[in-house]
Amino acid sequence: MPFSTPAATAAATAFKVDDFVLYRDPERFWRGEPGHTFVCRVSAVVRTNGGCRYNLLPVTGGLVREVQGDYMRLLPPADAMRDIDTAPLNGDEAADGMTAAAMAWLTQQAATANRRPELPPH
Repeated sequence: MPFSTPAATAAATAFKVDDFVLYRDPERFWRGEPGHTFVCRVSAVVRTNGGCRYNLLPVTGGLVREVQGDYMRLLPPADAMRDIDTAPLNGDEAADGMTAAAMAWLTQQAATANRRPELPPH
């Protein structure tokens, strides 16, 4: 039986500063240690002869230096904002499925959307 390599499950991605990513620490993962996967913000792109590495700021604090992009997955803004974008806005239970942040944002939007636009002073 010939040896086969597994197909890549994610295309190579070039990350940018301020992208939110899911990072898996490969050493912790392969040693079976807990806490190997966490959410980070990209703080710097480090150019190397072999391409790019990334400095990450975990949302829980700290700094992870010069990681390979192969161990990161982009967390798209659409996923973080899905509860706002898909929330039912009518009915008695509309607010039950939304986070407090989503409710605050919608309240702010309703307050400004229902006002008559003002013209700038002459």
